[in-house]
Amino acid sequence: MPRKALIAANWKMYKTPAEAKAFVDAFLPLVAGHDRDEIALFPSPVLLPTVINAAKGSNVAVGAQNIHFAEEGAYTGETSVGQLLAVGGTHTLIGHSERRQYFAETDEIVNKKLHTALKHQVIPIVCIGEVLAEREAGQTAEVLKTQITGALAGITAEAAAPIVIAYEPVWAIGTGKTATPEMAAEAHSIIRGEVAKLLGADVAAAIRILYGGSVKPDNATALLSKEEIDGALVGGASLKPDSFSAIVKY
Repeated sequence: MPRKALIAANWKMYKTPAEAKAFVDAFLPLVAGHDRDEIALFPSPVLLPTVINAAKGSNVAVGAQNIHFAEEGAYTGETSVGQLLAVGGTHTLIGHSERRQYFAETDEIVNKKLHTALKHQVIPIVCIGEVLAEREAGQTAEVLKTQITGALAGITAEAAAPIVIAYEPVWAIGTGKTATPEMAAEAHSIIRGEVAKLLGADVAAAIRILYGGSVKPDNATALLSKEEIDGALVGGASLKPDSFSAIVKY
């Protein structure tokens, strides 16, 4: 079975509720009937009800940019999986590089969040990737193996089917720099090989690995035509309906 691509929009800390609804209203007609790929939007937490309601009944899923690993508790400013599910969210990003960089998320925290997402049947997109110094030092493979091993600790092959991995070279996020399709495919091969060691060849063959890092309409086709690349996690280019729909329809 070929892996079905997932094209995901990470809106980060952008848009008001009115702007988010206007986006969805303009975007849905542009991708109506598009079933080759899965499509998901990841807005800020306060936008989730607005975006979920606007996308209801469409071919577009909606998820959170982050969840907490605890099911509830005294964690000011956090979002629980129960809260996400209650408003109709189905997916979550876990361990985005900005969460790791600015909020001190570790591989251990990523792992705990992944266990919580799987327990509650929320589809997790686990983000991993190297910074520029690690890339230049030839440490990309080592970093990816360490992050994927940490993320998947205690995960069984039977439980792993919903997991999506996003490879995001940190040096290519918001910088305008993009890994070449060949560089991205090589990193994806390393990740898939490590998943095979940890969870078996069948899981590795089925798991979807997205590329994230300055994906735009003009480079989407070159990246997504690579056999190892199963979709994209899109930042800035996902903020406008026309540019994001162009990536979806690469």
